[in-house]
Amino acid sequence: MALTVLGQSPDRCLIGGNWVAPIGAQTLTLRNPSDGTTLCQIARGTADDIDAAVAAAEAARSGDWGRATAAERGRVLHKLGQLVLDHCEELARLEALDVGKPLTQARADATALARYMEFYGGAADKLHGQTIPYLDGYTVYTLYEPHGVTGHIIPWNYPMQIIGRSVGAALAMGNAVVLKPAEEACLTAIAFAVLAQKAGLPDGALNVVPGLGEEAGAALANHSGVQHLSFTGSVGVGRKVQQAAANHIVPVTLELGGKSPQVVFDDADIEAALPFLVNAGIQNAGQTCSAASRILVQRGVYDAVVTQMAAAYDSLRVGPAMDDFDVGPLVSSRQKEIVTGFLDQGQGLVKAGQGQIVADAPAGGAYVTPTLFADVPPDHALAQDEIFGPVQTIIPFEDEAEAIAIANGTRYGLVASCWTENGARQMRMARALRAGQVFVNNYGAGGGVELPFGGTGLSGHGREKGFAALYGFSTLKTVAARHG
Repeated sequence: MALTVLGQSPDRCLIGGNWVAPIGAQTLTLRNPSDGTTLCQIARGTADDIDAAVAAAEAARSGDWGRATAAERGRVLHKLGQLVLDHCEELARLEALDVGKPLTQARADATALARYMEFYGGAADKLHGQTIPYLDGYTVYTLYEPHGVTGHIIPWNYPMQIIGRSVGAALAMGNAVVLKPAEEACLTAIAFAVLAQKAGLPDGALNVVPGLGEEAGAALANHSGVQHLSFTGSVGVGRKVQQAAANHIVPVTLELGGKSPQVVFDDADIEAALPFLVNAGIQNAGQTCSAASRILVQRGVYDAVVTQMAAAYDSLRVGPAMDDFDVGPLVSSRQKEIVTGFLDQGQGLVKAGQGQIVADAPAGGAYVTPTLFADVPPDHALAQDEIFGPVQTIIPFEDEAEAIAIANGTRYGLVASCWTENGARQMRMARALRAGQVFVNNYGAGGGVELPFGGTGLSGHGREKGFAALYGFSTLKTVAARHG
């Protein structure tokens, strides 16, 4: 029996409210990372399909969606959020099949998607301009207006969450969206579009074109009809997206990953820190832009932290997504090769702890063993490069100054945290750590839909989540009225 997505065949594009075959009539094979078998065929959209989607989005902007009030947009997003909750289990199963993440994590992502719709539904009519005191005889005020058509190129690791934080914010502002999901994992993007139609989103306000990055993705990044681009993915592709956008002087939001540290001082509450230290590295099999892949530990508690983290790693079990183990497979055999290559570079390092792949895990699955390395030099490749797998390094430090130097000693700057009971040190570290988000005595703040998210350096620029995303998906207009 062919797989369907909430009743919709996955080998179609959504363009102008219609589910249509790609113009070139080509498809791509989607595989189940848990066992390597074929899941289904998806559409292989090309530049022609992107052209049609952009035209449909432009029509929506000049039609019903463009005329909708902010309150009306909010109501649609609220309905969409409720539909996501109503279909939470179906969405979670699609994400588990598609990405390989354990069901518990996939359910959390579906719930987060609903929360994004709730947040941006409530925020849609609350982005206010200002009146500005000016010369006598003038009234000056500002307005936030949508860009128009926004392009969204999202990755395979967190489809639902990244749809929520980018597409949700763009729609709340009144933009019309063209979404290009990752070719490795696009089932929940299709499901989201099905639910958006049921929620009453006007035709053309959301268009979805699956396909290859070098075909559909490149066409979207290069399209003259797109007024803003949002991209989450690798540094290399991010450069290409920004270069393409520069041809049309289009603003870009880039979120390009990280090499995020957690810094543990001698006075930290180790028992409270331990779940954060481990989970932030192995969640979604380490395929997380904000993964805490570097653990920096002060000498006084170094041995204790290594011992406890090693024990936690040794208890990890890896297996099929639907069986809901601690860690699922990587998204693909290609990603497995990449991570395995990094593990090979760890030869000669101290291997402090390792999880176990369950005995009956399918041979065709993209499984790797979660591995914890200790005593890692700060300049080692495992401590410098984004691995995107369940691999963490523990690095010792002597004092605060050395901790800051090591923490900031990569080209990335997405997320960081510090663990200390010293209030003054908490404030110093929050300022000193070079990252878009800094957490004190926690990591991730439970997902933080409301918290602006983005990076510095190779982690990219621009901000998603919270009200910051609404500012990014709008343009500021100043009106100066002279009335005497």
